[in-house]
Amino acid sequence: MPDAPGDTSFVQLLTPEGERVEHPDYSFDGDDEVVRGLYRDMVLTRRLDVEATALQRHGELGIWAQLLGQEAAQIGAGRALRPQDYVFPTYREHAVAWCRGVDPLKLLSIWRGCDQGSWDPAEHNFHLYTVVIGSQTLHATGYAMGVQRDGLVGTGDPERDTAVVAHFGDGASSQGDVNEAFVFAASYNAPVVFFCQNNQWAISEPFERQSRIPLKERASGFGFPGVRVDGNDVLATYAVMKSALQRAREGGGPSLVEAYTYRMGAHTTTDDPTRYRHSADVEHWKLKDPIARVEVYLRRNGLADEGFFGGVAAEADALGERLRDGCKALPDPSPVALFDNVFTEIPDELAHQRDEYAAYAASFEEVGA
Repeated sequence: MPDAPGDTSFVQLLTPEGERVEHPDYSFDGDDEVVRGLYRDMVLTRRLDVEATALQRHGELGIWAQLLGQEAAQIGAGRALRPQDYVFPTYREHAVAWCRGVDPLKLLSIWRGCDQGSWDPAEHNFHLYTVVIGSQTLHATGYAMGVQRDGLVGTGDPERDTAVVAHFGDGASSQGDVNEAFVFAASYNAPVVFFCQNNQWAISEPFERQSRIPLKERASGFGFPGVRVDGNDVLATYAVMKSALQRAREGGGPSLVEAYTYRMGAHTTTDDPTRYRHSADVEHWKLKDPIARVEVYLRRNGLADEGFFGGVAAEADALGERLRDGCKALPDPSPVALFDNVFTEIPDELAHQRDEYAAYAASFEEVGA
């Protein structure tokens, strides 16, 4: 277990018991207000996740990829960003989307089948969700190479220098795309941070069957640094990502951050994790809950009162109500819209298929009338 006392290769700044600890290479430079903000972010994004899961169970969403237990990894990474930084997510980065100002209802609309992603990536510097496992790491590397060629790296201007983040999971680390992205990023010294949420399960496959070594050590084989951070520690994740992002902005090249965490829920709502993992492991990781440790820290040190915690809880309730009502009010898409984004210029054959399908769908409306 990598959270053994004195293990400096595993960056931890807040223990599961809510105690602040020191690390020789990383420190959290935020004040108490920042810590309270991180707590609020995690509580609200957990509520988003819980509500979305419930909506799927009630038949309002087709599927949902849970982030339960990974709030600290995502919020720590998301809040370390500067406005000009650009993020390439997978399909689980709901908390990072929150940090980038994406309306949670736009996340739900994807999984309700209303669209394929309705936010503007350029407005939020947050790309559309990627379901193809690992492909976003190549997209991020290419984008980072473009940023580099646009002269947006190493200028010394904190409002200009830009870093790119590629999110992926431990299962994706076995994909060829991810390893090819590592090669290109290293070869061209691209300003990209590869952020892996190692939640220890690639659907039903444990990480031990994917790698003989800690994931962060793979980076050295490609020629850039890697660091493993306690992914349930929002302060440590924030500190490590802030350092990695700044290194990229200054022209130091790529790095790999392995956020060692645990997927408390299912891979998606179509998955049953009780079939392949032990309940004792889940109970063990409940004691490392990312939100509970921050709450204990705030309470123990008198940094937040009952008014604060009650206010956050009320805000979460309001968010839950907005998501429930808003999800059910989302407009149904036109079936013919399936054809809209296949090609820039639709070929005659596909146009013919579209018109045939439109006529077929319209025939049901005539019968109903």
